[in-house]
Amino acid sequence: MNAEGGPEAALLLDRASGGDADAWGALLAQHQNRLQSLLAFRLDPRLRGRVDAADVIQEAFIVATARRADFFAQSAQPPQPLFLWLRWIAANTLLELHRHHLGARMRDAAREVSSQRRARGDDDTREALVAQLSAGVTGPATAAGRAEAKTRLSEALAQRDPTDCEVLALRHFEQLTNAEAAQVIGIHERAAANF
Repeated sequence: MNAEGGPEAALLLDRASGGDADAWGALLAQHQNRLQSLLAFRLDPRLRGRVDAADVIQEAFIVATARRADFFAQSAQPPQPLFLWLRWIAANTLLELHRHHLGARMRDAAREVSSQRRARGDDDTREALVAQLSAGVTGPATAAGRAEAKTRLSEALAQRDPTDCEVLALRHFEQLTNAEAAQVIGIHERAAANF
């Protein structure tokens, strides 16, 4: 069951807002697999041997637990769904890890993008899309075929609007719904449905 809807989720949210740690833990657990998709897509390949996705999720859950009063104090109507709030925290946790491990390149002010719009820059999303879409390229000259496929994919994606690439990433690799992708990027749900 999706933690964002239904009577069971509403009951868990109500209990968690009252301080029930077990209900809060159950809500976090419901979103763990979807956050795993975020990390599998967004984690810089250079860190895959150093950083474990489970550790990133655990750190994000620690931050979320420390800040859960902020989530329940939202005055926005309708309030931000819990998953998108957790995604934002996980993306920021991942961004801090990238900065820590990869150094000044990640600290370059020109690379910073509004967290409401994207957790990473346009080039990073395009690179991640190319890596995901070309990962299965096989054939007699696999290395050459993969390099050619990456080049062609990169060129094709570079011609797309960066928002299109981000919607593609959110919908198909992070497994967000049309409504969630639209809310993350700040576009109409209709526009997110085109991917």
